[in-house]
This record gives sequence, C-alpha cells and structure tokens, in this order.
Amino acid sequence: QVQLVESGGGLVQAGGSVRLSCEASGDTICISAMGWYRQAPGKERELVARITSSGKTNYADSVKGRFTGSRDNAKNTMYLQMNSLKPEDTAVYYCNAETTLPSGSGCYALRKGMDYWGKGTLVTVSS
Repeated sequence: QVQLVESGGGLVQAGGSVRLSCEASGDTICISAMGWYRQAPGKERELVARITSSGKTNYADSVKGRFTGSRDNAKNTMYLQMNSLKPEDTAVYYCNAETTLPSGSGCYALRKGMDYWGKGTLVTVSS
C-alpha cells in the first residue's frame, strides 16, 4: 500500500504562484511514475503533469510553460510549481502514483501494479 498526502493548496490571485507537494509513504519502493491531476467543478479529472522515475515530465498543453513538476526520490516527494495562475486553473489537485509489481527484493520494470491517489488539495484562483 502507498499513501499519498498533498499539501500547499489555497486561495491565490490570478497571476500568482502556488507550490504543491505530495509526500508518499508506505510501500514506495515500486513507485514508477507519479503525476498531478486536477478536477474542476463539473468537469472530469485531467492530467496536469506526469513525471517518470527518471525525471521525464509530460505536461498538459494548458499548463506548459507555467507549471513545473519535479520529484525528490530520496524524500519520496513530488512537487508542482504553478506560476502565472489563471482562474481556469481552479480545481482540486490530486497526486497519483503508479507502481509496478514487486519481484523478490525489487520491482518488475514493466509489470504494472496498482495506482494510488491522494485525497486532493483545492487550489482556487481568483480573478
């Protein structure tokens, strides 16, 4: 089991910045990619940024150039630096961890395990 706890959300004015954190605990050894997703009122959850274990990051087009995702694997923590925020960025932001199956004392590279989710943190951007 992996537990994910997000922090850093709140109310910010348009044009401002917020930094979100996601700390993973539990059976973290087999975490592969981690990602940030968001869900705005009345909308489906969408990918914001996904970071592989090697640090390669993919972003949604709507946040490219404004948001930066990063991971500190030693601390089992992922971050999302959000700059130039817009009212349309208002959403609950969720942390996601993808895992691979355990193999002896390690983990399979490609055999997918469970996905885990945090409870989310609300970011509200006022105009």
